[in-house]
Amino acid sequence: MNKKVGVKFKPSGKVYDFSCGAFVLRPGDHVIVETEQGLGMGMVAVGPQEYKAKSSRKPLKKVYRLANEKDFRQREKNLVDERDAHSYCLDCIKELGLKMNLFSVEKSFDGNKYVFFFTSEGRVDFRQLVKMLVKRLGVRIEMRQVGIRNQAKMCGGVGRCGRELCCSSFLEKFEPVSIRMAKEQSLSLNPTKISGQCGRLMCCLTYEFDTYKKLKKDMPKIGKSIMTPGGKGKVIRHNAICNRITVRLEDGMEIETPADQFKKE
Repeated sequence: MNKKVGVKFKPSGKVYDFSCGAFVLRPGDHVIVETEQGLGMGMVAVGPQEYKAKSSRKPLKKVYRLANEKDFRQREKNLVDERDAHSYCLDCIKELGLKMNLFSVEKSFDGNKYVFFFTSEGRVDFRQLVKMLVKRLGVRIEMRQVGIRNQAKMCGGVGRCGRELCCSSFLEKFEPVSIRMAKEQSLSLNPTKISGQCGRLMCCLTYEFDTYKKLKKDMPKIGKSIMTPGGKGKVIRHNAICNRITVRLEDGMEIETPADQFKKE
């Protein structure tokens, strides 16, 4: 029976499956694997699991070997080269007057390619920049424009909750987030309070959205007229967690009552 392991190349990156062959691997082990870009260094995130190879599916790429001290030194050297390339590229961008925000540089493990990540409000003509980088670095250059949310994921940081950003710690992909999710959870619609470090709506708005929808399913809608023990009034607020609603009576008084005790008019 064939065995596979899940390997991550970044702490918050996607987990990719590789055939582990005869290697005995455990989560946390560093391995050298075959990728489409050549050899790469990653960490085992999911231990060995049996799987059936399907003829209609591309065969899994293999774990080449366990990482050794030489590989760790190579990774450290790559980090130094990335910092140097980042500094030089910033100087080139300034010299050429390009409107782009360079925020990260990645060098392939075998050193034959650099990827420069940047954000920009529009398209950027970086052909001259690439020529300058190729002349200085002497390897393949790729310029990759990404969104502002991807920048936050790659750079990391601390959110308003005081914890490490979700996108840079455990989220593998971004889910759609809408202002309706904030409304459904009765949150403040002040952009500064529901936006993350990237300036977009916080990813955590999606976490409890389905729960709130379920809890509020049988509650009277805000603005509906209902009859309460204290008299007729309109629903002005929901407290979904406690299954209670706040009603403003005709005389202006506000009362809170269990949601399952109201009567529809």
